[in-house]
Amino acid sequence: MRQLTFTTLIAAGLMLTGLNAQEIQERKENQQDRIAQGVKSGELTAGETANLEHKEANLNRETRNMRAVNGGKLTAQDKRKVNRQQNKLSGKIYRDKHNALKQ
Repeated sequence: MRQLTFTTLIAAGLMLTGLNAQEIQERKENQQDRIAQGVKSGELTAGETANLEHKEANLNRETRNMRAVNGGKLTAQDKRKVNRQQNKLSGKIYRDKHNALKQ
């Protein structure tokens, strides 16, 4: 629970400051690292990994499409949307990695 609260505080801070392209990229890489670590440690099953990778790919595609519409840049609204989606995916990664504790 402490981890989830910490993640929420970080997300709130990012929303206040606004995300730039570098921060979005860093979060994307961080989440990919978390997924890879979950696979390596056995915390994520093959199905969970495939689902998370699929969600990540959809978010990346949506981000590319938003940039294409706006001349290669994300609007403030787009950044908020991407941030919310990254927060949601981050929570899903956390829950999937820790769901074995409940069983």
